[in-house]
Order: sequence, then structure tokens, then C-alpha cells
Amino acid sequence: MKSVVAMNEIDEPGAKVDREHRASPIDAHVGSRVRLRRTLLGMSQEKLGDALGLTFQQVQKYERGVNRIGASRLFDLARVLDVPIGFFFDDLPAEMGGNIAVRSRPALYGFSEAQNGLEDDSMNKRETLELVRAYYRITDPAVRKRVFDLIKSLAPTE
Repeated sequence: MKSVVAMNEIDEPGAKVDREHRASPIDAHVGSRVRLRRTLLGMSQEKLGDALGLTFQQVQKYERGVNRIGASRLFDLARVLDVPIGFFFDDLPAEMGGNIAVRSRPALYGFSEAQNGLEDDSMNKRETLELVRAYYRITDPAVRKRVFDLIKSLAPTE
């Protein structure tokens, strides 16, 4: 413990404490993607936590980026949320290390596709998530297609 204190005194006093309580941008991004997928599935933090053997508070910390998600936990999250591991890094801004080559290659999974015409923030809005959940609750494919066509007809053309 004394060596940690000595390191902090050499660098900047309190620097280690600040780093520990601040979410890294990448951890926050991965956490937001966990939240997005969980919410799209209509799954509560408690239900996700139960599936992973965690408390809902731990899930909250992952989603906020306060706690880092290790490789094995990321693997478990991908399995429970039924997405490829790369889903958690989709739409990672270039300034955070997002790779243009990866983003521009053809997507292998539906969740990896570029969302043309949507702002980055729109997929994180509660309204969007509720709309998607309501849409997929429509059991009749013909009705679902008509709703889809109606929404497309109301939106301005690009």
C-alpha cells in the first residue's frame, strides 16, 4: 500500500483515485452497448444479472462504464444477449480507436450494419427502444410489414 501512495506522490497527488472513479470512454461505450441490447430485448438489469451470476448493481456499473468488463465476462454477455462480441464495439468513434476499415467492410451480423440516416444518439433514446419493442410484439407479419411501410412513408426522403 505504501508503494501506491509513493507513486501517487511522485506523479500527481490523487491521480490514481481520479482514474479509478472516472469511466474510460471505451468502457462507457461498451457499457452503453450492453444497455442498448439489454433494453432492446426487454430484459431488466436484474434478469441480466441473474443470468450472469451478478447483482443488478454490478450490471449498472458495467453499463455506466464504472467497472471494466473482462474478456470472459464480455463472452458471457455476448452469449446471454445473443450478439457477437464485436457488437459491443460497433459504432466506436474514431477518436476512441474505432477502425474505419472494420466499419466499412460488409457486416456479417445485422447489428453491425451502419445505421444510415440516424444520429448516433437516436438508438439510445427510450422512445426508439420502446418503438422497436412494440414493433416486434406485433405477431402478424403482414400487419408488421404494413406498420413498417407506414412509418417509412411518413419519414422524409433522404
